[in-house]
Amino acid sequence: MTIRNRLTWLFLGIVAVILLAAMSAVYILQADYTQEEFQQRLRDRAQVTGYVFLEEDELRAVAFRAFQRRYMRTLTNEVLQIYDDKLQPRFIEEDERVKIADHILARILVEKEVYFRLGVRQAVGIFYRDNQGQFIIVAAAENQSGKARLHYLISIMASIFVGSLLVIYVAGRVFAGRALAPIAAVNDQVDRITTQDLHLRVDVGLSTEQDEITRLARTFNRMLARLENGFETQQTFVSNASHELRTPLTAAIGELQVLMSRQREPEHYREVVTSALHELTGLKTLINSLLELTQAEDSTIGKEELRLDELLWEAREALLPEQRRRVQIVLGALPPDPEHLVIRGNRQLLSRALTNLLDNALKYSGTDRPVLVQFDFRGGHSHIRIQDHGIGISEQALPLVFQPFYRANNARGISGHGVGLPLARRIVEAHGGQLHLTSELGTGTLAEVVF
Repeated sequence: MTIRNRLTWLFLGIVAVILLAAMSAVYILQADYTQEEFQQRLRDRAQVTGYVFLEEDELRAVAFRAFQRRYMRTLTNEVLQIYDDKLQPRFIEEDERVKIADHILARILVEKEVYFRLGVRQAVGIFYRDNQGQFIIVAAAENQSGKARLHYLISIMASIFVGSLLVIYVAGRVFAGRALAPIAAVNDQVDRITTQDLHLRVDVGLSTEQDEITRLARTFNRMLARLENGFETQQTFVSNASHELRTPLTAAIGELQVLMSRQREPEHYREVVTSALHELTGLKTLINSLLELTQAEDSTIGKEELRLDELLWEAREALLPEQRRRVQIVLGALPPDPEHLVIRGNRQLLSRALTNLLDNALKYSGTDRPVLVQFDFRGGHSHIRIQDHGIGISEQALPLVFQPFYRANNARGISGHGVGLPLARRIVEAHGGQLHLTSELGTGTLAEVVF
C-alpha cells in the first residue's frame, strides 16, 4: 500500500472514530433528554389526575375523561390509576386496567416517587395527600413520539456519517496527494541520477517552507556530494594504481625483451635480471600495500591487546640497521597504570602504520639527518610525535597527501608510490586514533598519532 493510501485511510479512520463518538454522545444525550422529558410529563399527568379527581370530591370517571380530552393532551396507550394507602384501587378504568404489583405500590408509599416500566409503557407512581387521606397515583403511557424522534435522529446521523466519510475520503486523498507531491518530485529527480550524472542535485525549492522535504532534499544532496567525491577518488585511485602497476611491469618486460633479442654475455644477463628483479620486487611491495589498504578498511581488524610503547619499539626494530640508528625515541610522561597504554587491534597492521611513518620520515630527511620520535601520555591520550628535518610539504599539497598515489612535486624524485601515508591514516583511524600532519616546505614534517 502506498503512503498516500495509508495516510488517506488513517485520516479517514481517525475522523470516523471521532465523528462516531460525537454522534453517539449526541444520541445518548438526546435519548436521556427524551426520557427525562417524558417522565416529567407523566409526573405532571399524575399531579393533575390527583388534583382533578381527588380535590373535586369523587369526580366521576366519565367526567374526568371528558375533562382530559378537552384540556389535556392525550398520551399513547395512557393508563391512569389511583390507590389508597391500603393499596386498594380508587380510580381504574375497566377497559384499560393494568395490574400493578403490590411491592411497587408499597415502594411508592415509602419513596414517595418511583419510575418504572409496565411492558412497553413508562410509568411513574407518586404519593398524594389531600383532605380525604393518602393516595398513590400511577400514570403510564408509551413514548411513541420520543421513539420516533430518536429513530429520525438516527437516520439523519447515519446519513451525515456516510456522507461525511465520503467527503473526508476525497479530501484525504487530495490532501495526501498534495502533501506527498514534493516527495514524489524528489523521488523522480533522484531516480534520474546515475553514476554518470553524480554532479546533478535535487532541487531544494520543491517545498515552499523549510520543512522535512527541504531537509530530505539537502540530505540527498550531501549524500550525492559524498558519492561524487568517492567516485572521483576511486577513479583517480584506479587510474594511478593502473599506472603504478603498469610501470614496473613495462620496465621488466622491456628489459627482458631486449635481453632476449640476441645472444649476450653472462654478465649482461645478470644485470638485466637484477634490474627486472628490482622492478618486480617494487611491484610486489605495491601490491602488498594495496592489499593492506583494503584490509585497513575492514571493520574486523582484530581485538588483540597491544601496548603502544612496545609497538613503537617494534616498528623501530623493523627498520634496516643503518636507518634504525637515525631514529631517536624519547619517552615523556607516562601514566601510573600501564593499562592506559593498551589498545585493542591488529598488531601487524598497526606496526605497519608506524613503520610507514618512520620510513617516510627517514626517506625524506636525507641520509644523515636524525628522526626524533617522542612518546608521552597526557590528557588521557597517548601521543606519538615523529619529527623529521627533510624536504617538507607545501601548504597546497598538504591536504592531498592522504589520497592514495598522490605525490607532491618535490617528492617525485624520491622512490615511492604514494600509498604509505593513506595506509597509515586508515589503519590508525580503524583503531580509533587520529593522524595529523604539520609541515613547512624545506624545514621538515611532524606526524602526530593520538590514541
